[in-house]
Amino acid sequence: MGGVQIQPVETAADLERFIRVPMRLGAGDPNYIAPLMFERRESLSAKGNPFFEHADVQFWLAVRDGRDVGRISAQIDHLNPTTKDGVGHFGMVAAEDDAEVFAALFATAEAWLKARGCRTAVGPVNLSTNEEVGLLVEGHEAPPMFMMGHDAPHTPGRIEGAGYAKAKDIFAYVCSVADDLPAPILRRVRKGPAEGVTLRMLDMKRFDAEVRTLTSILNDAWSENWGFTPTTEAETQALATTLKLVIDPRLTWFADIDGEPAGFMVLLPNINEAIADLKGRLFPFGWAKLLWRLKVKGVKTGRVPLMGVKRKFAASLRGQLLPFQLIDAVAQQARKLGYERYELSWILEDNAAMRRICDVGGAKVYKTYRLYQKALA
Repeated sequence: MGGVQIQPVETAADLERFIRVPMRLGAGDPNYIAPLMFERRESLSAKGNPFFEHADVQFWLAVRDGRDVGRISAQIDHLNPTTKDGVGHFGMVAAEDDAEVFAALFATAEAWLKARGCRTAVGPVNLSTNEEVGLLVEGHEAPPMFMMGHDAPHTPGRIEGAGYAKAKDIFAYVCSVADDLPAPILRRVRKGPAEGVTLRMLDMKRFDAEVRTLTSILNDAWSENWGFTPTTEAETQALATTLKLVIDPRLTWFADIDGEPAGFMVLLPNINEAIADLKGRLFPFGWAKLLWRLKVKGVKTGRVPLMGVKRKFAASLRGQLLPFQLIDAVAQQARKLGYERYELSWILEDNAAMRRICDVGGAKVYKTYRLYQKALA
């Protein structure tokens, strides 16, 4: 299309170029934080990411005059229930502020999806609905938390210019660690768990078993959410293994009801705070800096990427109190560790139950991400 060439990513060298596109585009943005290159290589390869075991994926680069000016992915996740309805996903969108570049990228991704029977394109999804989802449309004035996107402000308009309309908004809430829960709820929580309810920290000695427990609760708790894709144990295990060095068991809590695993909450240190000046590199001294900042100096911010209560318990009085018990348990530990604030993300605009928990707990929306959709004629 015009002077823009679209090239499929086929080699390791191509993948390096693909990863670096948003790094170059974000170089002048004080709130952009470059991801760690080694993590991106693993996440975007079949060797490192079990997502590829149940999905068809293709990446492309947009090139003009020998220079990489954009990128996009398209993927069909065969575990996603919407796939049977003809839904495919696009993602990993980053490009210069140029309508021609965006048009060429989307035309290519859409043709790939249509050729495989898709009738609707939804995104951005990077790569799974259990990973990074949505395009940042509000909240550019603050840097992103770990595993959350930070897109160039021109991107929403360019995607809409390619014929896409809003499908869903998803929110990131921010909460002060210093703020307690509202007094009536806090009094009830501090009375201690109800009969049959027990709370405990993550047991690192049983790490693999704990990951399996978390996966089973997660898939049950989120099963009726819009666009939810069940996560496989392999995917959860891969993520947990990657994060094992930075997971603090004092900030991951489980709850049992009558001896059955019923709920959990995970607060991760905001790795972005620790890598902001590393420019994606861990060598030669990045590893030392990262570990010192996480383990010795400590970070002041964190993110809650995962939280859930099994649906069989959610409507009961014990189940309704469980999220607040978990929040209070995690917050007490976070205060001791010097945390100042944490993000709860991402939360669908129509997830009334979780939004109510955030509102009651004093959290505020500070970033909005958007999922777009388009019918493929």
